[in-house]
Amino acid sequence: MKGKILIVDDEPHLRQLLRTILEADYNITEAENGAALKKALLQDPADVVLLDLKLPDANGLDLLPEIKKTWPETEVIVLTGEATFEAAVSATKRGAYHFINKPFDPQVLEVTVERAVENRQQKEENNSLRRALSTMSGGSAPVFQSPVIQNVVRTIERVAPSDVTILITGESGSGKEVIADLIHSLSARAKNRIVKVNCAALPRELIESELFGSKKGAFTGSNADRDGLFRQAEGGTLFLDEISEMPIDTQSKLLRVLQDQEVRPVGGTTSYKTNCRIIAATNRKPEEAIKDGKLREDLFYRISAISVYLPPLRERRDDISPLANSFLRRYAAQANRTLRGFTPQAIERLTSFDWPGNVRQLQNEIQRAVLLSEGPEVNVTDLSISEVKFIPTEGHDTGFTLLEGVERNAIIQMLKETTGNKLETAKRLGIGRQTLYNKIKAYGIET
Repeated sequence: MKGKILIVDDEPHLRQLLRTILEADYNITEAENGAALKKALLQDPADVVLLDLKLPDANGLDLLPEIKKTWPETEVIVLTGEATFEAAVSATKRGAYHFINKPFDPQVLEVTVERAVENRQQKEENNSLRRALSTMSGGSAPVFQSPVIQNVVRTIERVAPSDVTILITGESGSGKEVIADLIHSLSARAKNRIVKVNCAALPRELIESELFGSKKGAFTGSNADRDGLFRQAEGGTLFLDEISEMPIDTQSKLLRVLQDQEVRPVGGTTSYKTNCRIIAATNRKPEEAIKDGKLREDLFYRISAISVYLPPLRERRDDISPLANSFLRRYAAQANRTLRGFTPQAIERLTSFDWPGNVRQLQNEIQRAVLLSEGPEVNVTDLSISEVKFIPTEGHDTGFTLLEGVERNAIIQMLKETTGNKLETAKRLGIGRQTLYNKIKAYGIET
């Protein structure tokens, strides 16, 4: 979409010159004096205002604060034939983006305007993101500190306003649900619900009725008509978490629903139109899930028009400290405690740990530390995580990568601390029980 430029100058030939230079790339409007500018301020805001300081009925410096008050995100480039250092300083203090002397170099003008438009549009994107974060579920905004996550967010900002289906991949606990919340909050569907379902948690015999709804008498115990999740998410977003754990025959029916945009309840004879945006997620690598027969290839192509990969926490260590501090503030407030933060040793331990359970494990660790700490800061002794070094189990084939070795030892350490309680171990690691079982088997851990 073209940026919008407002030219404010009393010289017709200069306005025409500026229009000639810029109109190929921008939508141009003009104001010949201060009075015309004030009328223009009643309209939709421009991205950039090119403002002459000497107008027949006003001083441009006096108009600058009014422009910034009415259009706070608009960038103002001051044009003047009588440039002085004092005028430049005054214009900058009043909110001018840049100061250009007349006569000007057309190339310099084009570059300055281009950068100002980009800056203005970036402000709007940031404001949209802040508004979305303020409405997200979960009670606190996620942290986007590391460059890799900032790239993810930029992708989301571009695709969220559309209705395209999105597949989020990444390890358990890496924040896929948070990203789904963000996509929904940045979309036009934000005024409606986001309905979430963990496909791995639904019993095989009930998953279709949960998704598509059912008619009375469709199966034993079906005593009334039941709305499915597609119906509940009408006009909003349906988030299908761990979609590769959905039974293959149900995946086939889901594919048909996505293709036809129609849902037929279990036991029903007629279908109804559905209008909800689909976001799916999986902690498996899609190509491996397809190869293992866990995910239909045609469904994968249907749900992955846009794919977003969320790296594990060990690959974005810049996020660990700000995330930990965010969780600390939250849980300290909940516990009615005053904590200044973490000691340097505690921060070192947190940022050097590989977090096999990712953000969820970090969150659980900080909540535990807040409850158990006694001093004004969380110390390293308040943390349950230890400095884990990879020591292979005697007699076991150790064909692991370094990261797999660290993860294996973290699981062993937590199993020791919980005296072998797998449910508690999974909870402390921030991963699902089945995920823990799979890792225990894959790493050959004796329990």
